[in-house]
Amino acid sequence: MKSKFIVIEGLEGAGKTTVRDKVVSELHAQGITDIVFTREPGGTPLAEALRQIVKEGIEGESITANAELLLLYAARVQLVETVIKPALARGAWVVGDRHDLSSQAYQGGGRGLDTAMMKTIKQSVLGDFAPDMTLYLDVTPEIGLSRARARGQLDRIEQESLAFFHRAHQRYKALAANDASILTIDATQPQQQVQQAVQTTVRRWLEEQQ
Repeated sequence: MKSKFIVIEGLEGAGKTTVRDKVVSELHAQGITDIVFTREPGGTPLAEALRQIVKEGIEGESITANAELLLLYAARVQLVETVIKPALARGAWVVGDRHDLSSQAYQGGGRGLDTAMMKTIKQSVLGDFAPDMTLYLDVTPEIGLSRARARGQLDRIEQESLAFFHRAHQRYKALAANDASILTIDATQPQQQVQQAVQTTVRRWLEEQQ
């Protein structure tokens, strides 16, 4: 099969890391072993520096919503152009922890930024580049945030209000409902059931690619 870009998406506490391991096991079962892992924001020295700013903020200065969005797109385009596209070009598969859908949900839904502006920025820096398949792990903000808190100290984004995460959640669901490349997994289920759903979904998708 031609190399593909797979992304795992969802709110905080959705279980993306655990699901990534299951996706990888399914790829290995198909003989796919050349896999590059990415995370957003991050994945290059520049993008990791921008991640630190987005996640932790700058002491004594409030990051505006528009500035946050531009920081995220700067990190994203750097990762796409210097890591993801070259990996796909040489035949590797790429499995990403978050991509553009996160900005559509968090900054578009959560922050309430102008949709037209976001589309313009996306088209300007990414063009038609998009994941071949996105696994959206659907979890309620209440469940997701309780899991995130159990992991330890929350970062700047994780400390946002519950209303922010409800808006992000609704935007995630709306976008997933209108994009056939986004496959939804009920991540409120017990972990074993989530794993089984991921296995079935990814296996079926891989069969369709052959």
